[in-house]
Amino acid sequence: MRPEILNPLFAEVTSLKGIGPALAKPLERLKIARVLDLALHLPSGWIDRVAVEELDMADAGRTIAITLTPVDYRQSGSGRGPVRAHATDAKGNYVSLVYFGGNPGWVKKLLPLGQPRRVSGRLEMYGQELQIIHPDYVLPLEEAGSIGGREAIYPLSEGLTSRRLGQLAAQAIERAPVLPEWIEPGLLARRAWPGWREALARLHADPQDAAARARLAYDEVFANQLALMLVRASSRARKGRALAGDGRLRTMLNLPYAPTGAQARAIAEIEGDLAQSAPMLRLLQGDVGSGKTLVAAMALLIAVEAGAQGALLAPTEILARQHYENLQRLMSGLPVNLAVLTGRDKGRAREGVLMGLADGSIDILIGTHAIFQEAVGYRDLGLVVVDEQHRFGVAERMMLAGKGQNPHLLAMTATPIPRTLTLALYGEMDVSRLDEMPPGRQPIQTRVLSEDRLDEVVAALGRHLDGGGQAYWVCPLVEESEKTDLAAAEARAEALVARFPGKVGLVHGRMKGPDKDRVMADFAGGRLGVLVATTVIEVGVDVPNATLIVIEAADRFGLAQLHQLRGRVGRGTGASNCLLIRGSALSETSRARLALMRDTNDGFRIAEEDLRLRGGGELLGTRQSGEAVFRLATPELLQELLPVATDDARLLIDRDGGLNGPRGQAARIALYLFERDAGVALLRSG
Repeated sequence: MRPEILNPLFAEVTSLKGIGPALAKPLERLKIARVLDLALHLPSGWIDRVAVEELDMADAGRTIAITLTPVDYRQSGSGRGPVRAHATDAKGNYVSLVYFGGNPGWVKKLLPLGQPRRVSGRLEMYGQELQIIHPDYVLPLEEAGSIGGREAIYPLSEGLTSRRLGQLAAQAIERAPVLPEWIEPGLLARRAWPGWREALARLHADPQDAAARARLAYDEVFANQLALMLVRASSRARKGRALAGDGRLRTMLNLPYAPTGAQARAIAEIEGDLAQSAPMLRLLQGDVGSGKTLVAAMALLIAVEAGAQGALLAPTEILARQHYENLQRLMSGLPVNLAVLTGRDKGRAREGVLMGLADGSIDILIGTHAIFQEAVGYRDLGLVVVDEQHRFGVAERMMLAGKGQNPHLLAMTATPIPRTLTLALYGEMDVSRLDEMPPGRQPIQTRVLSEDRLDEVVAALGRHLDGGGQAYWVCPLVEESEKTDLAAAEARAEALVARFPGKVGLVHGRMKGPDKDRVMADFAGGRLGVLVATTVIEVGVDVPNATLIVIEAADRFGLAQLHQLRGRVGRGTGASNCLLIRGSALSETSRARLALMRDTNDGFRIAEEDLRLRGGGELLGTRQSGEAVFRLATPELLQELLPVATDDARLLIDRDGGLNGPRGQAARIALYLFERDAGVALLRSG
């Protein structure tokens, strides 16, 4: 149960004064639904307003606050151009207040002739004249108060101003209770950090307050590390069963190559874990193509050798069937019975699988979340392997854990995670890394081309298809808008269909599962030459004959995403190419990203850079799965504070009586405040 002291913060944001349905909409777009969300919606920057008595060209480029008197209005362009209100300061100096949108009536009402107003905005030179475009404030003198000084600037959505958000945030902070202190007193004194509520108020008032920012970031990281430690302790205390394989099935495998050193190491670590009675909680990190499937297969065979059943959980139907086919091929000739179960399986086929699971004649089940529905009962589930683990929610993993007697869990991800974040995200898990590529994998040649060379790219695609090759064409990511993503993909598909009739298929996020699968299957079967897609292909199909991928507007994608997308090719023995099409106006960050993609295929190096360039919130495809990682701790703060928070959390558990001592009671509040109580349930199930 959430501690009562936090109730004011978890109240709906509409309980604050002045927030009706009209204001709730733009707040919702900013993911602000509760008072707490508003309090934690921190300024992204600030403006220093300089209060001045008179206009001065030397102030051009600064944001000023000044008393002005409007003297006349002008509008150019036959009623459609900007409206200019000319005004003078106390000394008679002129300035133009410029409003685009052509509504002179509104401007005249705001700035009545001859009546002084307190005006604030950015002063600029326009030829030899001074002007302020769309002033931030125009207020009667009696309402002006103290416009001036430092003002916080917030991330906004349409219908909100920074000033309004600041006022709402002030209300939210007023509601915030004074909370008992959870940080170890010695650490708090050494760092000279303010209390939690004071830090919040200080940071809204001055976004440059480093001590307040560090304090809030620390609280979030501390709650995270404490949650992970509690999970680890509880999973170590749980009784599972030891699975000791005798090797008879693994020696029968006919492998195309000897496992790499990294694969052999990971298999040995997993075998050691399975031999313990405490359930395994291990994360297998491996770049695209590093051979995770073989490691998972070995783990599943150990479980079967020990007389138990294994289950492999995939995020999509097409991936589940792909895993099934790969494992069937790998284990052909072995006395092991595999089955696949997805939402599509109905009637007799489904009944057959359910009976086989219940009587134990099916050794390994591969499928989507359909494999842990209530009707699915196992005779003896000993090991669960979860592929692309961050795509599964709390409830699903808990249901799966409940299917056996605390089965062992192996989570796999093809998204390389920087070492810092591994500790922050998976501190309760043991981690194995596959950092070598199996022999025969060709590095992918990556080139960056300007968008004005698109015609050359299409011509090259034609030559590629004529030679019997297949290709992916990934359409631009349009910020947060599925509709425009779709429009971009449809327009590109249309253009390519006109050029290569009968050879082009389109998949996007709004398609129904079976329709998407049908197009994917046509592509995988070689009946289509080009698959035009939004990012839905990021994790997915294995088409060895597809050796070319074109990524349009590559500068709009993050590094981790570009690397995932590039991993769709290079899956056969042929040389593969990735063409990154960039826009003309590149930011420094985009330039650095694309250069790194060109220079390296090493996912772990790319992940470290991604963290540095862009921050931890979007690394794990979390934007797609909707799980925010950290909202207050920037990558730099995370790296600095993570070891300190980990030590402090350990001290709380080992020396200060865990959650039962006085500091533990305060820490329990922190877990709920930063919503790591759900994290405990999530991670307990893997």
